[in-house]
This record gives sequence, C-alpha cells and structure tokens, in this order.
Amino acid sequence: MSRYTVGIDLGTSNTVVAYAAPGDARIELLAIEQLVGRGEVAARPLLPSLRYHPAPGELDTASLSLPWQAASNGDEGPPAIIGSYARDLGAQVPGRLVASAKSWLSHAGVDRSAPILPWGAADDVPRVSPVAASASYLAHVRAAWDARFPDAPLAAQDIVLTVPASFDEGARAFTVEAARLAGLPQLRLVEEPQAAFHDWLFRHREQLASELAGSRLVLVCDVGGGTTDLTLVQVEAGEGGVPRLTRIGVGDHLMLGGDNMDMALAHLAERRLGSTERLSAARFAQLVQRCRAAKEQLLAADGPEQLSVTLLGEGSRLIGAARSVVLTRAEVEALVVDGFLPVGGSDETPQRRRAAIVEFGLPYPADPAITRHLAAFLQRHASAARAALGPDAPPAGGLPVPDTVLLNGGVFRADALSRRLVDVLTAWRGSAPRVLHNDAPDVAVARGAVAFALLREARACLGPAIGGGSARSYFLVLEEDGRRSAICVLPRGTESGREVVLPERRFALQLGRPVRFHLVSTSGDSPWQAGDLVDPDQADFIHLPPVAALLPASHGGRSSVVVSLSATMTEVGTLEMNCVGTGENPPRWKLDFALRGEAAEVPPPAAPGLVEAIGLIDGVFGSQGKDVDPKGGRQLRTRLEQLLGPRDEWDTALLRPLFDALLERARRRRRSAEHERVWLNLAGYCLRPGLGAALDEWRIERLWALFGEGIQYANEGRNWSAWWTLWRRVAGGLPEAAQLQVLEVLAGHLEPAAEGRARAPLQASYDDMLRLAAVLEGVPVMHRIEVGKWLVERLQRPAERAQACWALGRVGARASLYGSAHQVVPPEIGAEWLAAVLTLDWKALPAAGFAAAQIARLTGDRSRDLPDALREEVIRRLTAIRAPQGWITMLREVVRLDEAESRLSFGEALPAGLRLI
Repeated sequence: MSRYTVGIDLGTSNTVVAYAAPGDARIELLAIEQLVGRGEVAARPLLPSLRYHPAPGELDTASLSLPWQAASNGDEGPPAIIGSYARDLGAQVPGRLVASAKSWLSHAGVDRSAPILPWGAADDVPRVSPVAASASYLAHVRAAWDARFPDAPLAAQDIVLTVPASFDEGARAFTVEAARLAGLPQLRLVEEPQAAFHDWLFRHREQLASELAGSRLVLVCDVGGGTTDLTLVQVEAGEGGVPRLTRIGVGDHLMLGGDNMDMALAHLAERRLGSTERLSAARFAQLVQRCRAAKEQLLAADGPEQLSVTLLGEGSRLIGAARSVVLTRAEVEALVVDGFLPVGGSDETPQRRRAAIVEFGLPYPADPAITRHLAAFLQRHASAARAALGPDAPPAGGLPVPDTVLLNGGVFRADALSRRLVDVLTAWRGSAPRVLHNDAPDVAVARGAVAFALLREARACLGPAIGGGSARSYFLVLEEDGRRSAICVLPRGTESGREVVLPERRFALQLGRPVRFHLVSTSGDSPWQAGDLVDPDQADFIHLPPVAALLPASHGGRSSVVVSLSATMTEVGTLEMNCVGTGENPPRWKLDFALRGEAAEVPPPAAPGLVEAIGLIDGVFGSQGKDVDPKGGRQLRTRLEQLLGPRDEWDTALLRPLFDALLERARRRRRSAEHERVWLNLAGYCLRPGLGAALDEWRIERLWALFGEGIQYANEGRNWSAWWTLWRRVAGGLPEAAQLQVLEVLAGHLEPAAEGRARAPLQASYDDMLRLAAVLEGVPVMHRIEVGKWLVERLQRPAERAQACWALGRVGARASLYGSAHQVVPPEIGAEWLAAVLTLDWKALPAAGFAAAQIARLTGDRSRDLPDALREEVIRRLTAIRAPQGWITMLREVVRLDEAESRLSFGEALPAGLRLI
C-alpha cells in the first residue's frame, strides 16, 4: 500500500506536521484541528506544545469537544486541553499549564517518566510526566490526522520525527518512547538542523548549484523555544554539478532559546510590579506566558512601540488585583538582543559560574550569550572547518568562520536577532557571510523532515541529501593495568545501519548476572577510528547513561560466555549495542540504556590490594573461615585499613568489589553478634550511597532481600544501630516501594523509642532510626511532611534537639541529595519548620544553623525556594554565630554540594571519585 511521507517537528513551543502524498513531491502542512476558544475548534498549522489541566467544574465539558472525541487519542494522563486554547487559559490561570515538556526530556536530574508537570503546581492539580506530556501532543496529532485521512491512519505512514542534534541517547530514547505511547511505534529520527537545511535544499533544488556557488561551509543555527542547535555542513563539488554535502560538526546540548528570553522579560516585568516578594512559581509562569506574547508582538516587523503586560489577580480578586507594566520595543530589543546575542570577539567563551541557572526546575546554562557558545563551538571544530574552507580559511591562529549561514527557529522571526547574529559573524570573518533565506522558520523543520525522507527514498530530481553519518564518536570505558582508557566503538561519520564490531576486544561475562558497560561520547572533530584508545576524562567528553543487559542463567550448559561488542547507528537514529558470542550463528544480547536513573560516573580503575582484601574478608565470613572467634571480626576493619589505607580514601572501584565479596558471604554474618555487626557496618559503608556505580541497582536488589530477615542478635543494641546505619547508607539506591517499607517499620519503632517505651536494644538505636527516616527522599512528599511534623514536635525536648535538627534539615532541604526535585517538601511547609528552628539558640545548638541553611537554601527554582525575607533572616542569624561561610554562600547563590556539606548531609563523605549530580 502506498504511504504518505510525514514529518513531525515535536517542538518545545509548537508541534508542526508536514506531509507528501504517495507519488507526489509536493510538501504540504497539516492544518491541525484544536480548541482555540470555548466551544470553538479551528485548524491551524501550529499546535502549541502546551496542555492545560482545568479544575473540576472550571469548564463545561460539552464546550471542549473535538471532532475525534469519541475515540481514544492514546493520552493516558488526566483530562487536558492541548494547543492554542491551553496557551490562552494558561496565561489567565496560574499553575495549571504544562510547558517545555521537550526540555524536561533532556533533563537527567529528574525521573522523566514520573508525573512532575506542571512544575510547582498545587497539590490538587493533576500531573503528568515529561514523556506522557510529549506523548499527548503526538496523540493529538495522530487523532487530527486520522480524522483528516480516515483511510490512511498515521501509524501506517512513513513517519520522520525530529529531535535536536544535541539530544543524547537518553533523550532520544525517551522521545521514541513518547511516540510509542502515542500509538506511533514505527518511525525514524532526524536532527532538526539537518531537517531545516534539507527544507532549504528541497525548495532550491532547481538552481542549487548557483545558489551554493562559492559556499564551502554552512553554519545551521537553529534557536527554538528550548534549545540552541548548531551544525556545520561542508559543501563540495559533486557529480553532474550537484553539490556534495557532509555534516562535519554538531554542537553539544544547550538548553537555551526563546523560553530563556521570555523568562528574562518576565524577570524585568516582575521587578516593575513593585511587590516586595517574588511571585510564586505558578504566577511567574503565568507572567512568562504574557511576556512571550508581548515579545512576539513588539519584535514583529510592524510591531507597536510599547505594550502593557497584565498579571491577573487570583480567585475572587481576578480583576481587582490585576497589575500591569509597560514594555517598550526598544527595551525588549536591548534586553533580548544584547543579553542573548552580545557583540564580542571570536576568542570569547561562555562564562563559568559555580552552578547552572535553575528556573521551573530546569537547569539552564549559566551564560545565556548564544554568541559566546557559538564561538566555543567553532573553536571546537576549527580543524574540520579549516579543511572545509580550504584556501578561504584564515591564516594559522585565526578562527575559521563559515562563509554561509542558515538561521532557523521561531526566534529568528525577529529581524533584530537575525541581524545581530549575522553582524557578529561578519565581524569574526572580516566579511559578511552569505545568508540563506528561510521563508518560514517556524515550519521549516517539519517540511525538511519530509524532504529528508523523500531524498532517502531516492526520488528523482529532488536534490542532494546531507551525508555525514553519526554526529558523534562513541567510546567504551576500559580498565587495564590500573589505568582507565576508552576504546572507540563507533566513529563519528559511521553511516546508519552499518554495524561496527571489535573482534579484538573480548569480554568474559558470567551468565545469570547483569552486565553493564560505561560509554562516553564526543562531537569533537578528531578523526578517531574503531579501536582507537583515548583518555575518557577529556573536557568535551560526555558520560552517557550506562548500557546494560541481564544474560540468561545458562547457555549451552556453560556458566560464562566470551563476547565481543558491536555498535550500530540504527535507521531510527539511535545507538544500538549488542554483546555478540563466538562461533557459528553466535548468540546476541541487546544492551539497553539505563534511563530510569542518572548517568553514573565512570568508576576509577581498580585499586591494588583488592585480592588480598577479599582474602581477609573470606577469612572471617568465608565457608572455610578460621576467625569464628568474634575477635577476628572486630579486627577485620583494622586489618583492611592496614592493607588498603584509611577507609575514607577507599574509592568506588575498591568499595564495590569489597561489597560484592561481603554479599556473597552474607549467610555467614550470623556466626556471632560481632560478626553480624561488622558485616552490617562494612557492607553499608562499601555500598554507600546505594547508587552511582555500575550494577548498583542489581546490588541493591540483592541486599534488599535481607531486609525481611532482620537481625539475628536482636538483643544487641549496637547491632540495631549497625542495622539502621546500613539502610541509611544505601537509601539513595532503594526504590520508592522499599523506602516506604522501611519508613513503615521505623514508624512502629520511633514513637515508642522517643517516649522511652521501646525495648532496651531498640531504645539505644533511636538516633540511628531518626537519621534513617530523614534520608528517605524517595517516598511521596506527604509522608516526608508527616516525618517533618513529628520532628518539629521533638524540637520541644532539649535532649533530642541536636538529632532532630539534623533530621529536620534533611527532610526539609531545598536540594535533594539523590531524590528527584519534585519530591522536595513544598516551601510553605519548609517555612513553617524554619520558624520552629528560628526559636532555638543557635550558639548553643549548631545543628540548628545547619538545619536552617538546608531548609532556606537557594535553588533558583521558585517552586522550592523560600521567601527572600526568611532567607535574609537566616543569613543574619548564621553570620551572628560565625557559621561556616559555605552555609551563608548557599543562601545567596545557587551552588553545588561541597565536600564538607556532603559529609554533614550524608552523615559521612561520599566515596572518593563519586559525585552525585
């Protein structure tokens, strides 16, 4: 059956669909039916990538009908309004609009499959995950298409979905998952800058040779709502006068675009509103939507000189409490143009700060200057650019700047922005670059996706396709002779569908156990080949989520298998890796990216002395262990430190094998009370914080099986302390269900212990139970609030204040140690707890200052931060008691967790070389 060719641009701001009918090379836009007002449906080429979650009874259901309402649209989230009407409602009612879902797909700091959007919304507002929100836009598109073409359902067509060139493998996989949830399981991915250039090439295919005459290097600068995407394409003479085009450079992920400009204007408007307190996250989001509309009008070619931006009141004071500010065309141009495209030299690079800017929970770049990021991009690809420019390249030492530029993205509808970028490139080159005309930057990517597909089908006379293969080189991290290196498994430029196998590298893997490999990638232009060894700690290398698989328990009667690794850039546009066995018809096991957690840090090389250390452990806990005498257990830690050095210096590569050795011998921890206590202490110490290293999830799963067994020597208070300490140390790796079970057990013990009614052994471990309850960041917020309320009550008892303060600081902290940001206790609750801490004598109780600093810490995220006045009061009190400067700094600036604070927050330092992000 003949199929339509369909291109879908799933944009941060808008979703656009283009298509070509079977056998037809004309590319058209799909007018997408959507709600544009109450009871009003219209077909428009742009579907705003927004969803609004109405309150019960807010809108008449009958007025929200769409032509396909009777059929399921595949959206598994709560009832929502999608598109233009969602945008209008979101500008009127704060806290109910889901925006920038695409940006969240690339944010590894949160669980992208968890219901966290709208970010910072009230408890009564339904939430969806970034994946589900993206799926809902695609499901709306599918329903609109199927209504328009009932005999050609979208799922059966040839679909190309666009993604930023800078999306890593995790973000691409989540995008594919969103399409699957929307009922579109079969599609291909194409990078947005490539699609934009394909659109231009397709539209100029009849006179392409003359249009690109003299061009050697094209810069595609695509600035959309959420990202800035940079790509370099080399132009060479081809056969028959048709230029040959090769992509030679791709930029790294840059969460910088129109959203940032809108927020900058909203900050300006907020200052002018005259309020002494910052707006809430929900109301600021409402102001951002109003400023976005004002920006688009003011920067239009025929825009007015000024506009009023009105922020409506809330509830019954919707109109009476409304406030307005005036924004002029001149100041908007100055703020947006000079702030995001400042004039500067080609040697300038992005400014470094201690932490990224956080707004609405998203980590935006610390430097918003697109021109400085562009300069750094050109510097990184200078070698390839110089070769492409050939005799037109500048003398040695000068920066090779492209001679041609294509600007894409809704941002460049504003002439002031496009002019400024061209002016900067002109200054760097010494002459003006050729600017390729883009007639419709809002829809070029969707049209270009169709053009890409048509060219791949090799339809005649449609012009050239852009070659270049994989945009990045991929490397497998190895440990050899105590040194860490990385071997290239897929070089940059490898064409789609070509499998690269490294037969000279073999791995012996145990069957029945999970296997995990660490990968890094780079978009740099070094000409690496498969098998090349490099240093994986170079600055421009990006650590990807690990790839993992669970091999079968046996294969042909064997307990282990020797494999090679293969890598392929699939036709879909994602990296695929496999373990390949040996012999005829070798077995294959696909490695999947571990996307549910953060990308793990690559572990350092193995430490010397490990074999001897495992021998010491075996001597105490092994089946042939001789140290059944409790004295042998007591001496184990001392003997390990004599062999390996102070345990504070043990790194992850040493700790995890030690834990594995302990876990294999867990059954013999019960030889004596001393054996049990030593085993619990060492096992927890070696697995802390429960995540961040290869196979930690598997280790936690095996360790958790011991929780139901409890301890053998229940009359030993020190064993209870070791038991609770074990689970506190590994809590970061426990899934939500496990953390809830731990909390439930603790709840049955804490109250009696606090009242002195617990059995003596348990009573002695009260402090350890308290600390464990405080670090369970994975439980739902409502449970953490209950824990916090109970801790506030404990503050009334002088003997318990020190531990209660530490625990309250952890439960109420603005920045999680390992949990997702959406699990932080709401700021209004944190403010109540802070008020209780402010009543204490901080000089006599230093822990109170620590707790206050954690609860009032600045994150930059309005949905988490406390009011400025409270933060200033905490700063004043900390200054008065001469608290560590780091505590005061984190109240004034957005900073990372330092080593001293990490030790206080976790109760001890993280393993050497391990940093949670």
